[in-house]
Amino acid sequence: MDSSAAPVPPTQLDPPAGPRRRRGVGPFSLRQVAGAFGIVVVTAIVLTIATAPLGSTVPGLPNAAASAYLLRSPIPGLRVGDLAPELEGTTTNGEAFVLTDLDGNPIRLAELRGRAVWVNFWASWCPPCQAETPVLREMDEQYRDRGLTLVAVQVQQTVDDGRRYADTYDLEYVIGADVSAAVFRTYKVFALPTQFFIDSDGVIRAVLNGPVDRAGASALIESILPPGPTAGPTGSATPSTSP
Repeated sequence: MDSSAAPVPPTQLDPPAGPRRRRGVGPFSLRQVAGAFGIVVVTAIVLTIATAPLGSTVPGLPNAAASAYLLRSPIPGLRVGDLAPELEGTTTNGEAFVLTDLDGNPIRLAELRGRAVWVNFWASWCPPCQAETPVLREMDEQYRDRGLTLVAVQVQQTVDDGRRYADTYDLEYVIGADVSAAVFRTYKVFALPTQFFIDSDGVIRAVLNGPVDRAGASALIESILPPGPTAGPTGSATPSTSP
């Protein structure tokens, strides 16, 4: 009797060694799929935060009617009661910058003492900024002769951009091109639009992160208007006098 083991039938042999099958989706591994999913989730969270209504920074003021766009993380900013800084700053190259209007004239708050000033930080690509443009135009027309100067600070856009926008929508209020965002940094702005309402003494009386509607804008302007001024030919304040 042969003592050797009986041969194993071919059907019971282990299959030949071959490449291991990788688990995943198509040509992508599970790790790659999980990484891509994580990126999508993080992007969705960031977009949700960026478009969340920020509302007012001052109790009692109207909340924003639409969302503002966050351009950077919220930081401690200028407060109600602070003296409004001049519309100037330092560029990323370390050069001094003074905001000018579309004709190249410097815009200085010191020269606007005696008038109420509404400083609006905006950009033409920003949907909530676009949506509130009719409000700014209407408020400028309604209150200019009562002592309001509206200064729209266009962030990181050129003079030509501002001029095209003004021509398209027939805007007569002051627009300044903050090309390098120097004034944006001076005012510690982090969202567009952002509004500063400044009284005739140059003191900040309200700050609003986000757009404002007609009723809200009117109430804020009425709260900072100087008592009884009339507008001079160049927009400077001229106190009313009795005959």
